[in-house]
Amino acid sequence: MTGTPTSRAALARPSRIARMHVGDKLFGIFAEGSGVLLVILIAAIGGFLLWRAIPALARNRENFFTYGGRWVTTDTAAMHFGIADLLQVTVLVSLFALVLAMPIALGVALYLTQYAPRQLAGPLAYLVDLLAGVPSIIYGAFGLYVLAPQLRPSATWLNEHLGGFFLFATGNASVAGGGTIFTGGIVLAVMILPIIAAVTREVFAQTPHGQIEAALALGATRWEVVKTTVLPFGRSGYISGCMLGLGRALGETVAMLIILRGTQKAFRWSLFDGGDTFASKIAATASEFNDQYKAGAYIAAGLVLFVLTFVVNGLARTAIARQGYR
Repeated sequence: MTGTPTSRAALARPSRIARMHVGDKLFGIFAEGSGVLLVILIAAIGGFLLWRAIPALARNRENFFTYGGRWVTTDTAAMHFGIADLLQVTVLVSLFALVLAMPIALGVALYLTQYAPRQLAGPLAYLVDLLAGVPSIIYGAFGLYVLAPQLRPSATWLNEHLGGFFLFATGNASVAGGGTIFTGGIVLAVMILPIIAAVTREVFAQTPHGQIEAALALGATRWEVVKTTVLPFGRSGYISGCMLGLGRALGETVAMLIILRGTQKAFRWSLFDGGDTFASKIAATASEFNDQYKAGAYIAAGLVLFVLTFVVNGLARTAIARQGYR
């Protein structure tokens, strides 16, 4: 057997084959090392948070997970702190923002990939992506001083006419003041919108053209094409984008610090409640970080937020796996 021209050329240049094998091995080592490094970094962050939180938790006189009262850390020998209200405010404002952002982001992604003319789709995509580049402090100031007064009539109407439903019941903060979860959630929805839309748009754009052309050839309308090919193909990407947006919402700091008004009243799961999220609480009390026990109390709250993001990502992976997507 004389072999093909390609095989004869390869045998004539063994050094080139050897270099290719070395390159493959080096790339494999680099890729594996990068993955291991990420795992080590995440474990190191979690270990650091736990190490700094344990001394403060040992001096806490309240149940850390159920106490929702005022944080008292002045006496480091007997501190009083807990995450009940922080967890509830963080979850409610993030979920409210996600519910608002999801359908809009889906509509934006579908329009840009399936309906918009090519000359218009590019500039519009850039404009949507630019929303992600606006600093958080701008969003916070805009939300409190510009958006909140505009939302006041709508918030008042919802409170007066739908107050029997717990989400729109009178909360522990002033509706007229605007420093509520209602305002914060709307601002947060705008902040996470470009993340969800960008991920979803990229996945929708990868829908096989053969499937789209086959559906059109069978007489499907544009919406039927979207429903039967684009949405099933991009569902996992849409879910992933939503989970990325939720993770962004859970950790948002400056905008929520500016908008949400702290209160000592009980949290009622109303959109017209005020309060603090994990991130805004930690940022607002940074002046107490000069003491290891005071700082440890807030680091313990940060540890819970750290774990919460892992839970959210885990649930997202489970939801995608159940649908048969990888």
